[in-house]
Amino acid sequence: MSIRDWPVGERPREKLLARGSSALSDAELLAVLLGSGVRGKDAIALGRELLTGAGGLGALLSRPDASVRTTGLGPAKRARINAALELARRSLAERLHQQPVLANPRDSGDFLHARLRHLPYEVFACLYLDNRHRVLAFEELFRGTVDGASVHPREVVRACLAHNACAVIFAHNHPSGMAEPSAADRAVTCELRDALQLVGVRVLDHLVIGHGVPVSMAARGLI
Repeated sequence: MSIRDWPVGERPREKLLARGSSALSDAELLAVLLGSGVRGKDAIALGRELLTGAGGLGALLSRPDASVRTTGLGPAKRARINAALELARRSLAERLHQQPVLANPRDSGDFLHARLRHLPYEVFACLYLDNRHRVLAFEELFRGTVDGASVHPREVVRACLAHNACAVIFAHNHPSGMAEPSAADRAVTCELRDALQLVGVRVLDHLVIGHGVPVSMAARGLI
């Protein structure tokens, strides 16, 4: 039976309009986003298959390209999923820039998680802050593993001076999903902290992005 044959109050789009988005399940929200199903599956069944294949909503949103290839979705539906994810990232970025002050790791953690978690390769990134801890800019500085060969303190210092930053928050992702800081992560963070002290820039935190909540190295006393 097609969704069009369902009672009006049970159709995902109509339910969303009448009761709000919070009334819908993850599969129903995906059904609204997808607009229609594929041969042999209505949009809700397709949404459930996407969620099951990815291992949950967080995994689907983190790596939509890898998840949707296995479902037979066409380019239009893949584009919708990626567009929705990018809108979510931009919304988080806008909210971050509108905050008067970054007071704790949670303020930046959601934004950095959304920006870095889905990437299949490691990225070392930086949030540049002014002297009141307001966001000046976000920038991806290096790609590759986080070690002494790939993160260059001289380039980080140069970037901080170019943005006229007084403080920074570093972040990098672990594509494996394990957010535990490695020995290399700790060594690079200390090296960057010492280099930036020479030009009056404070390192407030270094967040490691993996599955779940980002790990704050400052909260663990590693900075």
